[in-house]
Amino acid sequence: MPKIAILFFLFSLYSCYEPERNCDYFKTGTFKFEALVGTEIETTTFVRNDSIEIDYFRGKSDTSSIRWINNCEYIIKKVNPKNRAEEKAVHIKILTTEGETYNFEYNIVGQSRKQKGTAQKIK
Repeated sequence: MPKIAILFFLFSLYSCYEPERNCDYFKTGTFKFEALVGTEIETTTFVRNDSIEIDYFRGKSDTSSIRWINNCEYIIKKVNPKNRAEEKAVHIKILTTEGETYNFEYNIVGQSRKQKGTAQKIK
């Protein structure tokens, strides 16, 4: 019986833990995101205000509109898509925050395959 009580106690402690999510801090600012593309680590810098995000990648810039669903989730869509793939909106959800970084997951709206990443606020 004591083993069951210990397991219940440990489970109740774990279920009360919620990761930090200070999403409001990350709604605006300048950010850096690094991703493995093929065999190279590529860096994207982006500047976000409440409704617009400008991405800088490989010397080019691109503007997207932002629609916030709640404090930690938003939909991003290219303002001037160059092809059909860029016409698709992306759903982004901030999962955790810590200091100047946040972990997020993202997927194309309507698709179930999700990917994860980490962004760092640099300004």
